[in-house]
Amino acid sequence: MTTRSTGQSWALDIALAQGGFDALHPQAKGTMEELGHDHTDFDKVFALVQSGAMLPKAWAAIAAQAEERAAHHERNGFARTAADLYTRAAVMWGRAQYSIFDAADPRKLAFRERTNFCVERLGRLRGGLVRRIALDFEGERIFALLHLPAGPVRQAPAVILGPGMDMIKEDYIAAAERYYTSRGVVALSIEGPGQGESRAHGLTVDLTNYERAVSRYVDFLIEQPEVDPDRIGMFGISMSGYWGSRAAATDPRLAALAAFEAPTGDFRTIFERAQPSFKNNYMYMAGYDDEPSFDRELRDRMPLGDLAGDIRCPVLYGIGEFDELTPLEQALANYELVRAPKEVRVYEGEFHPLGGVAAEIFRFGAEWLERALAGEFTTPGRDVRHYVHRDGRTTDGTADPQWWSGAVPLAIQRLRSA
Repeated sequence: MTTRSTGQSWALDIALAQGGFDALHPQAKGTMEELGHDHTDFDKVFALVQSGAMLPKAWAAIAAQAEERAAHHERNGFARTAADLYTRAAVMWGRAQYSIFDAADPRKLAFRERTNFCVERLGRLRGGLVRRIALDFEGERIFALLHLPAGPVRQAPAVILGPGMDMIKEDYIAAAERYYTSRGVVALSIEGPGQGESRAHGLTVDLTNYERAVSRYVDFLIEQPEVDPDRIGMFGISMSGYWGSRAAATDPRLAALAAFEAPTGDFRTIFERAQPSFKNNYMYMAGYDDEPSFDRELRDRMPLGDLAGDIRCPVLYGIGEFDELTPLEQALANYELVRAPKEVRVYEGEFHPLGGVAAEIFRFGAEWLERALAGEFTTPGRDVRHYVHRDGRTTDGTADPQWWSGAVPLAIQRLRSA
């Protein structure tokens, strides 16, 4: 636990008690629904929560209800209904373990066992189209879920679905089917170092091993007969937008990257100014107990900086105008450094979860990747910018908010004139 999180836990408890999840992540319910959470489950959970300490119990209670209902439908032969409920249960069991920052805690282990059980059941009910994958990686193991289209598939495009730092591979089960496999695209939802089962088995994240893990997943996809090795892309939200950027800069086999709400600026904002839980979780993921060591050895070395200029594939970035983890001027300054064919969208009035446009960005990101992997968007010098207004309009040719009135922040001016 960080010093700040210990001292400010009372503030988070008040925010949860008075405003629910929305007080911590405005409009995040939209994003959570894209990640497989039914809104009725979500409401049931937060009706039980008055403080952060109550979250694991509440998530577990509602997860158990969904799993029990799934078993009922499975016994009665309603396979599709049962699979949907097992999906809902899996993401809630996964959420129950999130705020327990001890890999050996028996509650965390029990919640993971329930998650795995639900995934195993829904995989069977869907005829093996969802498969749990474990790969050797640098003396440890990394874990993923392979999502296959129905019917015979060969040489299809594939997309790696990268979770944010407080997500797990199961969070993409619903999105993988809705946006990828239904379109004939193979999807691989992953857990990198420090996440989910990978962390539970002892693998922590450092400065560079996440992009190496992405490369290991690319190795795996290339070996699959269903996959065209020349058409592998990545979709990343939040920290996986950052990790995906690092992977795109270091592995030329990635043919496209769509990254939304990626922390691409300084890491003092996310770790020192945003909710303390972000730093708590990342220190757990990285295996640090000592905060000054974490700051010196990891936090201060994490900004992408000039690495963004090494990205080679077409890239799409999307970010909320008021993203609380990356100041917009820093995100746009980082975008200026990218020399590959690129596109950026800034969403007016949106915060980090991009909850108000979640359904749009999940579909758009998938469709953009599908077109990118078909060979579009490769023109050298391509630079497409949009400012997406809340009233439905879109200003093309710029991603700068209108309220700047042409007064572009100095950091961006300097990069544009360099």
